[in-house]
Amino acid sequence: MNSIDFTKAFASLTQRQQEVLLKLLAGEKDPEIAEALHITKDTVRKHVENICKNFNLSDREGSGYSHRPELIALFAKYRPELFNGRPKDPTQTAKIIISYHCVPPGDMSAIAQLNLALQNQGYSLFIADSALRAAPNGLQQIYTALNHCDYLLLLLSPLAACSEMVTEEVCLARTLYNSRGEGKPQIFAIALNCPLNLLNHDLRGYLSGMPQYAWATPEDPQGGISAILTWLKSGGRNPVGIYPKTDPSSEPTKALKLTPYAATPNHPPQPVAEPELPRGQVELASAFYIERPGIDARCYEAIGKPGSLIRIKAPRQMGKTSLMARILHHAQQQGYATIPLSFQLADSQIFRNLEHFLQWFSANIALQLGLRDRLADYWDSVYGSKVACKSYFEKHLLPQTQQALVLGLDEVDVVFKHPELAADFFGLLRAWHEEAKNREIWRKLRLVVVHSTEVYVPMDINQSPFNVGLPIELPEFEPDKVLELSQRHGLNWNSLKVQQLMTMVGGHPYLVRLALYHIARQETTLTELLETAPTDAGLYNDHLRRHLWHLEQHPDLATAIKTVVDSDTPVQLESMQGFKLHSLGLVNLQGNHVTPRCNLYRQYFKIRLSS
Repeated sequence: MNSIDFTKAFASLTQRQQEVLLKLLAGEKDPEIAEALHITKDTVRKHVENICKNFNLSDREGSGYSHRPELIALFAKYRPELFNGRPKDPTQTAKIIISYHCVPPGDMSAIAQLNLALQNQGYSLFIADSALRAAPNGLQQIYTALNHCDYLLLLLSPLAACSEMVTEEVCLARTLYNSRGEGKPQIFAIALNCPLNLLNHDLRGYLSGMPQYAWATPEDPQGGISAILTWLKSGGRNPVGIYPKTDPSSEPTKALKLTPYAATPNHPPQPVAEPELPRGQVELASAFYIERPGIDARCYEAIGKPGSLIRIKAPRQMGKTSLMARILHHAQQQGYATIPLSFQLADSQIFRNLEHFLQWFSANIALQLGLRDRLADYWDSVYGSKVACKSYFEKHLLPQTQQALVLGLDEVDVVFKHPELAADFFGLLRAWHEEAKNREIWRKLRLVVVHSTEVYVPMDINQSPFNVGLPIELPEFEPDKVLELSQRHGLNWNSLKVQQLMTMVGGHPYLVRLALYHIARQETTLTELLETAPTDAGLYNDHLRRHLWHLEQHPDLATAIKTVVDSDTPVQLESMQGFKLHSLGLVNLQGNHVTPRCNLYRQYFKIRLSS
């Protein structure tokens, strides 16, 4: 069997067959596999028999035993990294990670041909696919490989484009790329029959400035392979002309007139919303955005006040950015200039120097206003960086806007990681807010500040922007809002079904929407969803494994969350641990104590962190 046939056979395995196979490769015996997967030993043997048939290893006696050695030999040859904790043998050639996730069977042939082409060129390959992510120590193997590879080839299917796990891996790769002098790993994103506008915002941000290629395999079966080989031969530089200049699917979506409610969304809800002001009306007119009573209206009122400051705080995936986008849209309707800016998109070196950071901040705003930055003309460092920035706004940016200027500052948590710079920057924002009380030009400026964590940067209370303005904390959805959302998905639910779902995931907006989306499409039922939800075979697998990935990189947080989920009563943690777990959305804060955010997290991490 050659590598192409092997890859096709492996892709055709069912999820249960992959689970059995991974445990077999890990050296587990049939009784152990049966107990772990809650199936019988006969069922294990039947799965092995069918796996062997998939790889053209016909079983003479029907017991599933006779061809196990040949099956294991095949995987030792083509996928040795799937053996428990066993890395691939290093070579002196360039090391490449080929990453893909939930690729449709029809596209696996293209991936197999790519693997063969790279092997023929002598490259050392590491395959990061869904099977490895589910394997024992699989995430750690990917983490280790990212730390030592030269190139990351990211093959994006539609499901990979909105995957939290894939996004987290690319975030790590981008962090390594930015922090190393040699610029490794180089990243090349290949959209494999996937419209580029499906990429979630975070993923698009991490790939900003990186080469990308839209590979439509039916029309262009060899185009992606040729582009990748050309790019690799150039040492990771972006040769002119090999990438499609435009991708029709990435053009701004035309405004659509939506009916008040839609029965089913067109594609899964994104784990992270867009912080940019949406260009069309689809996102803003979406039937699946739920206003929280009293919050949206208060924000719309506040943004109309001169010199206003709105502070939105909530854990990840609670809808902070969606609310910010609507505030900016409302301001734009009033004729205001609106600038969204996510600090997550700033390269790490931006934060090493206050003046460099403030110039990046100011130049970004000028760029979005359609102005030349003119830093050479209006930036005078002789009085210090903060005075120079204030003067730049007064002389260049604010005079250029006839109406108010609204800045939507998203992901400011990134700035918290640099305490000295953060104290200076947030002190500057507070000073601008205070200036609006006395000077007309600063009345034009309105600020929307969005963050996930408690503010743990030591600051003088008179210089902090986090104790002035309008504070907004986003709560979870109440049962009536979940019921309303289910109706908007075309589901005829009652309060009992709402209660059953909320018993597992609470009123978590993203988790609720993800469940309703798949149930509305009849891809699962509420009963099936609840049975498998806190497992790696469930709907929330990708979401849960991203959290697990993060916890494995921060053992202190893993220990803390284990203490929380193992306890039936609220637990007191160190303040910083509580803040970080809350910002991740894993716990609720109750004074000085914390509890698991929902039963989904309690059940999953109680098992996964038990060893």
